[in-house]
Amino acid sequence: MKSKILPAIVLVIIFTVSGCAVYGNIKAPFDTDLNRTDLGSKKGVATAYSLLWLVAWGDASYAAAAQNGDITVLKHADQHTVQVLFGLYTRWRVIVYGD
Repeated sequence: MKSKILPAIVLVIIFTVSGCAVYGNIKAPFDTDLNRTDLGSKKGVATAYSLLWLVAWGDASYAAAAQNGDITVLKHADQHTVQVLFGLYTRWRVIVYGD
């Protein structure tokens, strides 16, 4: 019985200390002075996905987001990442604002 408990405790400690999570939903700005941010009148979004740590598709770049929103002058950008089951499924989304 003790031989099975020790590996389980070690795994829990490793996942806890390494920051691994079963589900993560993180939103973050790409800016340092948010109190003076002018967003602009347009918004563009670009998304990329990863599945099973083997396959990835999409284009989550600033250029793709700006093109999707018909933006020529970028003023601000945000990032939104969703991960499920330690990255088994991941979605990256870049949101840009401008004119």
